[in-house]
Amino acid sequence: MICINANIPSEVCEIDDELKAIYHSKDTFCIWVFKSRTERNKFMDETKGMLKKEREDHYISNYQ
Repeated sequence: MICINANIPSEVCEIDDELKAIYHSKDTFCIWVFKSRTERNKFMDETKGMLKKEREDHYISNYQ
């Protein structure tokens, strides 16, 4: 297990984990929040293998 200390806002921590999708790279940590677990799972399936920018664009186009 690897843990990295971060100051994550309490508002994000209070959101049900099943509504969050998390992406990380060597210098970025992203959390996308969805209205339902179904939406989150659909996003995960649709964005498999995508890079951060592609995932961001997909989220903005389809889930915002």
